[in-house]
Amino acid sequence: MKATPMTTAFRLRLLVCFFLYCPFSVVLADAPKVEIASYGNLPSGEEVKAFTLTNSNGMRAQVIEYGATITELQVPDRHGKHSNVVLGADSLDAYVKGVPAASVIGRFANRIRNAKFILDGQEINVAKNAGQHHIHGGSKNFAKVPWLGTVSSEKDKASVALTYVSADGEAGFPGKLQVTVTYSLSNLNELIVHYQATTDKPTVLNLTNHAYFNLAGVGKDVLDHELQIMSDRTTAIDEAKIPTGPLSDVSGTPLDFRKPTRIGERIAQLYEAAGGYDHNYVLDGEPGTLRLAARVTEPTSGRIMECLTTEPGVQLFTANGFKLNPFPKHGGFCLETQHYPDSPNHSEFPTTVVRPGETWSSTTVFRFSVSQ
Repeated sequence: MKATPMTTAFRLRLLVCFFLYCPFSVVLADAPKVEIASYGNLPSGEEVKAFTLTNSNGMRAQVIEYGATITELQVPDRHGKHSNVVLGADSLDAYVKGVPAASVIGRFANRIRNAKFILDGQEINVAKNAGQHHIHGGSKNFAKVPWLGTVSSEKDKASVALTYVSADGEAGFPGKLQVTVTYSLSNLNELIVHYQATTDKPTVLNLTNHAYFNLAGVGKDVLDHELQIMSDRTTAIDEAKIPTGPLSDVSGTPLDFRKPTRIGERIAQLYEAAGGYDHNYVLDGEPGTLRLAARVTEPTSGRIMECLTTEPGVQLFTANGFKLNPFPKHGGFCLETQHYPDSPNHSEFPTTVVRPGETWSSTTVFRFSVSQ
């Protein structure tokens, strides 16, 4: 039968209703997903799995169980080209041998003076691995052990949760500590890092991820990246890069990133004292609330990274000791969201003490976008 104007209009109305109200009518993009594969075996023979998270925009993050390490973070530039923006390697052997990696650092990120502190009236002695001082959890820290990963997916993000149990007395720290770090890749191009931990004895805890970022891609320095840090104070440090107690105003110093500034603009002024940037910033806002800590822009690619955190501080580090290909001097920058260095020895700093019955938690978000 030949269609009439009325029957044609009726068909159009049916078609519109179908697309508007049928929940299965149109699939705009793939849902976030997680793929699991073997990444190799440790010298002990233990298998290490890799988890690849992909969001609906095609952004991808790969995480391995060894060190709860981010091995890959593929982020688009202003032309839609994806590049890996975290430094790392393509083999498990390289990570075991200590290649710069986006691994979880613990039990205590950053430095503890003289590798000791007082907790509930008792002197605690921890591993000395930075001369007479302690740094980053000791030589066998959380970046050097296998974690156990499990996956989950929701409509707007893909996640992997990795768990590690740190024995009582590991590196000298008291308490059996159970730690879980969950990496989630959202459809908003956010890599969300959430930490949780419980202990059976009073202890101290300071966790971070030591990712070296380069928004231009591996093999270049980061001196032309523009950085803004939401802070007007740092913890004053001595020649060992350990806080002395007072907070220092950044005004009129090379540490002032309150306005977007090239990382390389004043870095040479710090070469004699610290080799570059290796400083803890006291972040604006209320610790425990998720807020903007820093924003980084790479002008050539147009990539923008915003760092949000619940932590009270962030350590800016500019890979001052890098020397070799593919990692030149200042070939990456770190924004290590954490409590202040040497907090257990400074009662005036936000506490890092965790007690039985408490659930310690922390969240950091790395949000990516582009400028046109």
